[in-house]
Amino acid sequence: MTYLIPALILGVCGILAGVLLTVASKIFHVEVDERIEKISEALPQANCGACGFAGCADYADAVVNNGAPTNLCRPGGSGAAAKIAEILGTAAADVVPMTAVVHCSGDCNATKTQFDFDGVQSCKAVKRFYGGNGLCKYGCIGLGDCAAVCEHDAIKIENGLAKVIPSLCGACGQCAAACPNKLISIKPKAKTIDVLCSSADNGKATKLACSNGCIGCKMCERKCPNGAIKVENAHAVIDYEKCTSCGICKDACPVKVIH
Repeated sequence: MTYLIPALILGVCGILAGVLLTVASKIFHVEVDERIEKISEALPQANCGACGFAGCADYADAVVNNGAPTNLCRPGGSGAAAKIAEILGTAAADVVPMTAVVHCSGDCNATKTQFDFDGVQSCKAVKRFYGGNGLCKYGCIGLGDCAAVCEHDAIKIENGLAKVIPSLCGACGQCAAACPNKLISIKPKAKTIDVLCSSADNGKATKLACSNGCIGCKMCERKCPNGAIKVENAHAVIDYEKCTSCGICKDACPVKVIH
């Protein structure tokens, strides 16, 4: 009896708990559209947020319940968009191939560091000390925070400068979020002209810090026939929606910072 009564009490409690859970599951049951699960499975599960939603599951829910566009998944590309359209029974939307670009050309040959940093070897850590260890406070620190978060192995550090391999880039934007100097943007792959400088200093200060820097002379701005390039915050910036990749700005740039 010493063991029987506690065992019976536990058994009854277990039965009651099971009944209550069963009843609760029926009362609070929420119907889930099976298309949400199918769409989520069709996505690459990168959960990068490039689509504008918290993750793949959130995007799948938005597609089904809120009519979100089916072509927002950059890592999934056209393949994911086609699968989503098939699940919904709609026409597949076009996906514009995108890639990341590093707006800096300050490698070890063009600029120097002003002190050796022996702490945690990350760009974010170095940035906390006097804004970074480079002569240019706006340039690539080169310790690879962007490369560390890239799931596609699309960023390499070469000669102290981060460089993107467009053929491998999924345009998820995680590298852009990881860069403490905000040097990385996402642009259409078809747009082949890029300004590789982000310095906000005047031309003289920029050239003292980096021989490859933009001097803000506005020569590119004056030559562009489409008004696609402007000097903003002391350096040239391209409006990729207007840019036709004609290369006139590149030829006009006296310091060859447009590639």
